[in-house]
Amino acid sequence: MKAYVLSSYGSPDALELKDLDQPVPGPGEVLVRVRAASVQPADWHLMRGEPFISRLMPGPLGLRHPKITVLGADVAGEVEAVGPGVTGFQPGDEVFAMVAGGGGFAEYVCVPETELAPKPATLSFEEAAAVPLAACTALLALRDQGAVRPGRRVLVNGASGGVGTFAVQIAKAYGAHVTGVCSTRNLDLVRSLGADEVFDRTKEDFTRSGQVYDVLLYIAGNRSFAQCRRVMTRKGVCVLIGGAASRWLQPAGHVFATLAASAFVPQKAVLTDVLSARGNRRNLEELSALVEDGRLTPVMDRVYDFAELRAAVRYQEEGHAPGKVVVRV
Repeated sequence: MKAYVLSSYGSPDALELKDLDQPVPGPGEVLVRVRAASVQPADWHLMRGEPFISRLMPGPLGLRHPKITVLGADVAGEVEAVGPGVTGFQPGDEVFAMVAGGGGFAEYVCVPETELAPKPATLSFEEAAAVPLAACTALLALRDQGAVRPGRRVLVNGASGGVGTFAVQIAKAYGAHVTGVCSTRNLDLVRSLGADEVFDRTKEDFTRSGQVYDVLLYIAGNRSFAQCRRVMTRKGVCVLIGGAASRWLQPAGHVFATLAASAFVPQKAVLTDVLSARGNRRNLEELSALVEDGRLTPVMDRVYDFAELRAAVRYQEEGHAPGKVVVRV
């Protein structure tokens, strides 16, 4: 099979298209013929091996070489074969999944049955591949960590990105009053997703708006926790999802500093780490239900062919994509 292999850290040119043996599904695993995969910030962070501090911490970054050699956490495709003990899927089924250990930038990947769900019938493979990691992140942040329910006020800082576009829609589906923060060119997009209010981050400082929120999704790391606290209720929750990156320390340094600071104030800061979550089928099924009843629609900025994967990663790394970047395999 064809796969893009990362043997050493570097630019998108470090992704080499190679012939690899087709994987064989083990007990409880499903072999998926990948039809589409999405590209996200996590991919280029792994590709670059940045921030460097993360190489010294437990996780997917090795000190000198990447631990994950085939990137890509989001896939949509067809079941090719099933391993021993798999009862919920059979060859030919259309599925989608988040593969925490990577492998999506290939023609085939083995996925644990517990991480796999039927693809929503209303979505193409490309649209379905845009969903898993970003939408599951938004879901965990809002449902589990933010405890969002009808009447709660939610602010999404970074509302036009991959996670943000899903977060706005999921928060609205949960009955929240939603405010989005984005750049001028994406104001109409965020409004179209259901946001009740939108701040133009290039002209307005949402931390000085005088409004307060029960849940603040901190996706765009352009404000300090002290500034964010000005617009949080006394028992408000700031959910950290990524942030501004640097080669050496960020966003890890900012995340640790925010979590430490929240220990001394009434407001709480928590970190969403969807890649360490297991048993995502339930989350994918909930997202599928929202898709099927029209309350959740993936936003795709660009779709690339498999041969253009390096260009797709390069574009994602620029950080200006509204919604998701998807690769057709």
